[in-house]
Amino acid sequence: MTTTVMLTLSGALGGTAVTLYGDEGMYLFNDLPKETLKSRHDFEITQAWADHLRLSSVRFNSGGSGSFVSSDGLVLTNHHVASDTLHKLSTPERNLIDDGFTARSIDEELKAPDLELNQLHSIENVTDRVNAAVDDDAGPETAFKQRRAIIATIENESFESTGFRSDVITLFGGAQYHLYRYKKYTDVRLVWAPETAAAFFGGDADNFEYPRYNLDATLMRVYEDGKPAKLEHFLAWNDQPLQGGELVFVSGNPGRTQRIYTVDALRYLRDDRLPYVLDYLRRKEILMQQFSLNGAEAKRRGRDELFGIQNARKAYTGMLAGLQNPQTFAAKKGREDKLLAAIADDASLAPLAGTWQDVAKLQKEKADMLDQSVNLRSSLFSLAMNTVLLAEEDTKPNEQRLSEFTDAGRESLLQRLLSTAPIYDDLETVKLADELSRLIEVRGADDDLVVEILAGKGPRERAAEIVAGTRMNEVPYRKELVDGGRAVVLQSDDPMIQLARWLEPEYRRIREINEKIDERERQAYAKITEATTAVEGTGGYPDATFTLRLAFGTVNGYDEDGKWIEPTTDFAGAFTHAADHEGQEDFDLPSRWYDAKDRLDLSTQLNFVCTADIIGGNSGSPVVDRDGKLVGLIFDGNIQSLTADYLYSDEQARAVSVSAVGIREAIEKIYQAPDLAKSLGQ
Repeated sequence: MTTTVMLTLSGALGGTAVTLYGDEGMYLFNDLPKETLKSRHDFEITQAWADHLRLSSVRFNSGGSGSFVSSDGLVLTNHHVASDTLHKLSTPERNLIDDGFTARSIDEELKAPDLELNQLHSIENVTDRVNAAVDDDAGPETAFKQRRAIIATIENESFESTGFRSDVITLFGGAQYHLYRYKKYTDVRLVWAPETAAAFFGGDADNFEYPRYNLDATLMRVYEDGKPAKLEHFLAWNDQPLQGGELVFVSGNPGRTQRIYTVDALRYLRDDRLPYVLDYLRRKEILMQQFSLNGAEAKRRGRDELFGIQNARKAYTGMLAGLQNPQTFAAKKGREDKLLAAIADDASLAPLAGTWQDVAKLQKEKADMLDQSVNLRSSLFSLAMNTVLLAEEDTKPNEQRLSEFTDAGRESLLQRLLSTAPIYDDLETVKLADELSRLIEVRGADDDLVVEILAGKGPRERAAEIVAGTRMNEVPYRKELVDGGRAVVLQSDDPMIQLARWLEPEYRRIREINEKIDERERQAYAKITEATTAVEGTGGYPDATFTLRLAFGTVNGYDEDGKWIEPTTDFAGAFTHAADHEGQEDFDLPSRWYDAKDRLDLSTQLNFVCTADIIGGNSGSPVVDRDGKLVGLIFDGNIQSLTADYLYSDEQARAVSVSAVGIREAIEKIYQAPDLAKSLGQ
């Protein structure tokens, strides 16, 4: 059984010791926990080891992580990370989601329409330069503009000098700023994907549960100059099953954590933000379920989005449950009370005590802004709004533009705007109609903007009219608007562009209010970080920012309701699990699994759990051993791990992975691609 072990670490902001628990930590690759790994696990992490792992890891712009696993460009990630691409490559005649895909030759590999993979090449601390550009006496609005300007300048200078995607990342609540430089791969092709029935075996019932028996894996390949990329850094493959107690490492891009948040900020999440989000997700889940009832093709078109909504709904439900547990708040409040008492006793820190009250006030403002949005969530509207915003932002100096429209990010933006991914009018109509209905609910039917948009029609009729009349589903037309700039966009009579133009002023107004709140909160958390560091030291890692981090842990089971849960599962367990749930569609293994049953070594490890500290965004992360060899692929966390956004514990929380030996066994014997299986790690 895993026991909680207290650690002391020195961190990036100071040398004072701080108490951590178990294997807590999502560490920066430029500030690795060398002393902790040596003292706790007798592992000496070298720069060469870390650099190789960093350069073998990739980030998916669609959300998620992955890794290079061959010298000729193979990339391993989750099926559910790749599902966006699988959906876009599917047709009524070729359903990759249901049927899976295996390319039998290089020529059969399918090019993704708009996928971008990012390989982190370097990190540079630019904190001093960012802070120097912001006046000490600047108010929140001025400080935000000054900070945005210098960040845009730094990013553009880096992009022009290196050609790499360059992002300035805010860390430690605004106490540090680091410049991340990425090599981009935009020619990415699908090589192999199992059926969803295998990748998401057990469906929603098993999601965030354990034991699991999922083959949630997909292989893609990056190309350069029309040929498979030749890679120096990729992960070797470990063909040995993992044993309990083994040390493993996770290199991935965790999304967002709120571990720096105050008690009042967590209370806002519990009482306002998460209930609001869950209400929205439940509404959208019902909408997509109803759309899917229109037939097999409608079900195919809506499946990926419905899966994403259901996955998010269950994840947020778990997060909210954790916050609604009084013990969570008791633990957080106990630490905060001790911290505030120590600050009050230190004359040099006492002036910072009021920052906690500042944060509390901001939560009320954030709650008031929750339903203030005119960003209608449909693909066609998103394309239109971004086109309208781009046309206006291009008229401004680079340093004054909204962050996503600066020169450094233009290539990525254009790739999204000019994507050839299919857009389905029937699905878009349903989604837009629901968004217009929500707009009426929030603003009222007599609101001037609502009256103008509806033009005397109901939401469904108006949405159908706009979708039928738009040309935003045509890539050449979108390119014409982008290339033509503001003059062409203003002259457009396209109804979706007109809708975006009507909403643009309100979008900018709401965004400006939220950005001012964000700036004040950033300044407050920078002070909180300063005070916390002075009293406790730093845990050595900042909150997650969907950038590359290193986590570590051990392969270990756990006790749940008095029952010991073993850390690993195998193929035999998958067939038993299917038999135990006979008649339930989500537990039906694909027919080819039964066809291959006699060829399989049923004792081959399929899934395992470990204590590594992960959250959403880590999906697709490689799990490696002490030698840096790939032993697994993160695809989930158990239900007890869903509090990790704001509180880590390794008593029951576990990261769930597909085993490397299971992936190779399946590719070779179930999907009968022995050459592909052999190439893994080569």
